[in-house]
Amino acid sequence: MSEAIPVSRAVDHGTAKLMPDVDRERAWLLTVDGAPQSYVDLDDPGYLEFEYTRRLGYVLDTVAEAGRALDAVHLGGGALTLPRYLAATRPGSRQDVVEVDRALLELVVEHLPLPAGSGVALHAADARAWLEAAPDDSADVLIADVFGGSRVPAHLTSLACAREAERVLRPGGVYLANLADAAPFAFLRSQLANLAAVFEEPVLIAEPGVLRGRRFGNAVLVASHREIDTAALARRTAADAFPARVEHGPALRTFIGAARPVDDSDAVPSPEPPDGAFGIG
Repeated sequence: MSEAIPVSRAVDHGTAKLMPDVDRERAWLLTVDGAPQSYVDLDDPGYLEFEYTRRLGYVLDTVAEAGRALDAVHLGGGALTLPRYLAATRPGSRQDVVEVDRALLELVVEHLPLPAGSGVALHAADARAWLEAAPDDSADVLIADVFGGSRVPAHLTSLACAREAERVLRPGGVYLANLADAAPFAFLRSQLANLAAVFEEPVLIAEPGVLRGRRFGNAVLVASHREIDTAALARRTAADAFPARVEHGPALRTFIGAARPVDDSDAVPSPEPPDGAFGIG
């Protein structure tokens, strides 16, 4: 077999690179302008390299009985890591992936093709616009992992956007989001305030070091109108190679504090990561 070689291409929003992993035969890292976006092992779609992606995977594992197919919407495509994961762990799932960067989607499909019969439909569209046009009560899970470069765009950080997500989800549906912040967590608290205003059960998953203000890092937000199995999530995240905490209930309300939901007119992008926070040389 010929040796895999890196691929670099200008896409709609920067320069994308696909770099083979020397330790895993058909595994690839996707970066955009040097920021890691996705990691995919084509031979093992159940393998999740990034810690935050594993946490999203733990949530997806616990939202329904093992193996049950789900209707899922992914806002943000990258290299389609989680759509591949759901297709492998929950065969028969119907999935819509919304990615604003059409050229990036084309690059990924060309070099990291989806397996036949994956049930994944790709849409080159703005996430907020696509969500606003989506039908009511049409998804079991909605996963928001949208970064313009290394920041979540402002129009995806408002209360109105959270309300659109809630509308598209079925009554027992679950919303998941990946974002990044650091102490004093003005952005993270505002995003949790959005979810707490819309959903009955908001949950936060993050590494203790991030929550203690020691460094910038990812946080996974989960929300639903039904009770989240936080005990199962806590067990899974605590056993990870990079353990995380699961915050909910009164402790999470204390964390949110006086933060208020964000109007569209006041929405801002997520904070710029400090130099070296996520970059790859």
